[in-house]
Amino acid sequence: MESALDYWSARALLEWQAELGATEALCDEPVDRYALEQAAPKPKPGAAPAPPPKPKDVNPAEVAQKAARGAASLPALRDAMDGFSHCDLKRGARNLVFSDGQAGARVMIIGEAPGRDEDLQGKPFVGRAGQLLDKMLEAIGLSRAENVYITNVLPWRPPQNRDPLPAEIAMLTPFLERHVALAEPDILVLMGNISCQAVLGKRGITRLRGQWDQAWTKPVIPMFHPAYLLRQPQQKRLAWADLLELKARLGSLS
Repeated sequence: MESALDYWSARALLEWQAELGATEALCDEPVDRYALEQAAPKPKPGAAPAPPPKPKDVNPAEVAQKAARGAASLPALRDAMDGFSHCDLKRGARNLVFSDGQAGARVMIIGEAPGRDEDLQGKPFVGRAGQLLDKMLEAIGLSRAENVYITNVLPWRPPQNRDPLPAEIAMLTPFLERHVALAEPDILVLMGNISCQAVLGKRGITRLRGQWDQAWTKPVIPMFHPAYLLRQPQQKRLAWADLLELKARLGSLS
């Protein structure tokens, strides 16, 4: 098919296109490349790799339950707690505060959480509150050196000694329950609201103190925390009554 343009007209058009930048003739129809979408080419079907599987949500309490159940001794439980990585308190603490006193003692005291002195020394109740606790125990013929075993709900110090969060208590309670089972005390003494919350699921130490309860197959008696007694010395009278109640219960179980 002959072109409708004469030679000179066709040449003039070609030179004009060359001046505009057209250097090659690729298609029968012109392509406006400025109108094309500026997007990356789509991969061919089947060429793109499958997205990685979404990680499963981790329940820290379930992880703690499994780790605690696998501990067959107190040293093994300590190692399991030391290897537990789901509690943020661990990152800010100097030491894991596991226990003090005599494992296998008839009385097991459960405090709330380590303070500054406990965090530094790695033992529960070693500051001013610990000194008061020793005097309280001595008054009824007990001592951590002979017949008392001590631990806390939390093994790591909360920042600025704040109260433990409900989530922190929930994730660490399986370790505490296993701790009680391995220590095998006759009586549990819960000192403070946090201990009552973890073991009994209750708060209100003023109402609970001195009243016997049952948890984890053990008789339980809540008491004021020694740190509270340092702030409210007028409550020592009630604390003394609770100590006498503890002494009487120990005598009845002998």
